[in-house]
Amino acid sequence: MNDRATPASTAPLAFQPGFEQIPDDEAQTSQELADTLRTIMQTTFEHRGHADRSVHAKAHGLLQGEITVLDNLPPHLAQGAFARPGTYPAYLRFSTNPGDILDDKVSTPRGLAVKMVGVEGARLPGSEGDVTQDFVMQNAKAFTAATPKDFLKTLKLLAKTTDKMPRTKQVMSAVLRGVEATLEAVGGESGTLKSLGGHPQTHILGESFSTVVPLLYGPYYAKVALVPVAPSLTALTDQHVDFHGNPDGLRAAVSAFFEQQGGIWEIRVQLATDLEHMPIEDASKAWPEDLSPYVTVARLQVDAQPAWSPENVRAIDDGMAFSPWHGLAAHRPLGGVMRTRKPSYEMSATFRGQHNGCPMHEPGK
Repeated sequence: MNDRATPASTAPLAFQPGFEQIPDDEAQTSQELADTLRTIMQTTFEHRGHADRSVHAKAHGLLQGEITVLDNLPPHLAQGAFARPGTYPAYLRFSTNPGDILDDKVSTPRGLAVKMVGVEGARLPGSEGDVTQDFVMQNAKAFTAATPKDFLKTLKLLAKTTDKMPRTKQVMSAVLRGVEATLEAVGGESGTLKSLGGHPQTHILGESFSTVVPLLYGPYYAKVALVPVAPSLTALTDQHVDFHGNPDGLRAAVSAFFEQQGGIWEIRVQLATDLEHMPIEDASKAWPEDLSPYVTVARLQVDAQPAWSPENVRAIDDGMAFSPWHGLAAHRPLGGVMRTRKPSYEMSATFRGQHNGCPMHEPGK
């Protein structure tokens, strides 16, 4: 991903409603998606006695930091949450993507949810009265499924194995990591293999994350990324982590890092410049960075602190919901994968609040 100094090759493309194509049966797909995710939550709740998220159930770091929006951004970048320079509180949740709580030897893609506090502007439906903007990201540049129906098929398969065969999953993960490593050695990569347990056992703090699917960016549309820039973080990129038999090895690694130091990331935006190469309805498409490089709009700083504590588990892991639909109308999620997941985010937050006796809350200024 490129830095702020790299100029865009063409002007950003103004979003038009016709860029989104909504199938007649999308509501049915959305309902099936929510039902499948609820099944995962119900299964894990019955086994654990605690309501976890239906995806990204296991957290590895719960942190607080500050986002500083850069001064003198050009108008096409000074949009939405980044319209005004300033410093804003932020909450972070690092995670991995299964809906069950697995030993970290089952190595899957990583997630990062960021909640920015104190943003002003017209709100998305359901978040009226709040002052937060959520960015929900994965360590990838595109989604693993092109369409909501493709995603639903994969999710139904995963739902059948939720809270089952933990030892088999560890063995399969080791096999899949070997296959994925072979693919990457010859210049290939498989998002499917990674999602099934073939992700390399690397340090989560060295990862770059992106929204993988687009959202409005004022009058334009874009993907948003978070990229480590502090040398202490970039040194961890692709670094193998030895869990030493600890099923929560990633959590231990994150805690060890933040016990000693903090870190700095850049928030970067990739504005769409070409509808064909940067589609909205094909979520599996990585957008070419030679047509539109990522450009820095803000920095995130997290100081040394406990990365895992009972207080943060209550306040962040159990007490907060992270959803791309928590935020400004200027950052409305786009595309079928985003649209169909909106009811699922709402279902998940309600389920967790009711079953854990801890209603979700949005922090204020």
